[in-house]
Amino acid sequence: MYPGYDQLVNEASRIRYRSAGDFTVPLTVRMPYGGGIRGGQTHSQSPETLFTHVAGLKTVIPSTPYDAKGLLISAIEDDDPVIFMEPKRIYNGPFDGFHNRQVSPWSKHAASEVPEGYYKIPIGKANVVKEGEALTVLAYGTMVHVALAAAAEAGIDAEVIDLRTLVPIDIETIVNSVEKTGRCVIVHEATRTSGFGGELSALVQEHCFYKLEAPIERVTGYDTPYPHSQEWEYFPTPPRIIKAMRRVLES
Repeated sequence: MYPGYDQLVNEASRIRYRSAGDFTVPLTVRMPYGGGIRGGQTHSQSPETLFTHVAGLKTVIPSTPYDAKGLLISAIEDDDPVIFMEPKRIYNGPFDGFHNRQVSPWSKHAASEVPEGYYKIPIGKANVVKEGEALTVLAYGTMVHVALAAAAEAGIDAEVIDLRTLVPIDIETIVNSVEKTGRCVIVHEATRTSGFGGELSALVQEHCFYKLEAPIERVTGYDTPYPHSQEWEYFPTPPRIIKAMRRVLES
């Protein structure tokens, strides 16, 4: 799937352990990932959980140009190996999930403003991109923009959190939000089975069980494409996310 990456990242994550901390591995591996570009089965994969499963690797997924620069600088300066995954679908603009609408260019988006100077965004710190009271949405990469579009379309007062980093995860921001809203929807474009949403759901359940007012919902890519379906139908869309939001609000 990613020739050479598996051996590279496994060796990098072992060096600090095998040297008893004497050596570090300040290695950053950038890679495009995700679907929505008509790349088919060989170029539309979302393998983030493969890397989050490897002990010692940090996994970063930006959703905006501003975050991309700040997180990349932090990744390059980090003494541990970092997997830096760039969602292909939003290279040209913040895709909102509506495939029948024209994609807005980054030039019209506030987060496209990237300072020329030096700045960093800490690895392991999520971003509350939209505050709300009704429910919490956890998303990353392309799905941040799709979740925002869904909340706006349905008029739901959702709090949308851009995780930015999967490992290490910002559990404090997640817990604070879910304890406030009492409801949680998790969105990612990778397949449902063994997707990172399962880990997120477990973390929310473990830390917020007594605050939850409804079952946690996951909106993900489908495990198996169905006959004659289009590529965009595999991924979470605003209508699917809105249905999940309404289910947790009605529970």
